[in-house]
Amino acid sequence: MDSAMRRAWSWHKQGLDGSLAGSNAATVLGNAGWARSIGGANPYLTLFSRAGIRREEVDADVVALRIHELPTARGCTYVLGAPDFDWALTLGKPAAESTLKVLDRLGVARDEVHALEAQTLQVLQDAATSGEGPLDPKQLKELLGDAVRSLGEEGKKKGASTTLPTVLGLLQADGRIRRVPVNGRLDQQRYAYAAWGLPPSPESPEQARAKLMENYLGWTGGATLKQTQWFTAFTVAQTKAALAAAQAVEAHGMWMLPADAQKAADFVPEKEEQIQLLASSDSLFLLRRNAAEHVADEDADLKFLDAKLSLQGDLPDHPIVDRGRIIGLWQYDPGQERIAHWLFSAPTSAVMHKIQEVAAFIREDLRDFRTFSLDSPQSRQKRIDALNAAG
Repeated sequence: MDSAMRRAWSWHKQGLDGSLAGSNAATVLGNAGWARSIGGANPYLTLFSRAGIRREEVDADVVALRIHELPTARGCTYVLGAPDFDWALTLGKPAAESTLKVLDRLGVARDEVHALEAQTLQVLQDAATSGEGPLDPKQLKELLGDAVRSLGEEGKKKGASTTLPTVLGLLQADGRIRRVPVNGRLDQQRYAYAAWGLPPSPESPEQARAKLMENYLGWTGGATLKQTQWFTAFTVAQTKAALAAAQAVEAHGMWMLPADAQKAADFVPEKEEQIQLLASSDSLFLLRRNAAEHVADEDADLKFLDAKLSLQGDLPDHPIVDRGRIIGLWQYDPGQERIAHWLFSAPTSAVMHKIQEVAAFIREDLRDFRTFSLDSPQSRQKRIDALNAAG
């Protein structure tokens, strides 16, 4: 596969060619991959770009637990569908348990941690029974009182000011509690906690790793060994075992599922434009962290804010994409209620129509498009100005 074919193949596997139109959110996330959530709007645009799903429906799915934001691969949070909740959580356990080592170094005994786990869970269960609902960390700290220990200046230096955050992470990794966005929206990072009681996954750690590998190769259409390790954080031995369990084969310079290897050989890209505006953290790029491969050779020398696009592991801004090829960059300007954009070539009617469509979606559903929780119009004004100047 040449680079253009590889881009188009990934585009197809990601459902950005219209093949997921009309699907529900859980189906999209199961087929195209979990949506990275860092307090930004990527999960909303992920679902809108592939299936036309609006924010109101997404938020309703979160409330109904058809989809949820959970810590999983590498301990990172993703929005995923209900069928994946239990086994995906097991993948995030090592990261949650690693925080215990920090408490060990600060002299916190494991018995104290376990006692606080039990007390925290009881408080949240009592809140649910009384109809009080989810509790935020401040409310929990007040109700738990002296059971939450301050770890002083030394703890702050190590990122653990009290024992509560570690306990909340452990309970969440076990599915005993869940984190709930305080205003019901995924594009922020203010949370409360609720008792959950998700049944444990029947999969062993080895089976969960194999399941992730099979899903990951299906989402991407194929990946190199290095790319799989970046996403999964598996060791070399774990990676090889998971690839073998998924019956992956080496084809077209990647590890692929056997069925995809054959389909890729027969794949014919669409001839007509297929334009999408995506977030810089969209699965098309983030799953393999290969944004530079989506820049065509003729655009390799283009720069944005003095950085060559073809040398970037991560995108400098949100991309405008046609069948896997990045053809421009964009940002939403809430002050002007418009999308600032830079197209590498003359705009077509399809491109301008998509820009207007996404601008309307952001304006009506989101009001702004934040990359991460601390993003603001002021912090990205330099990029907005640069896009306007380049465009």
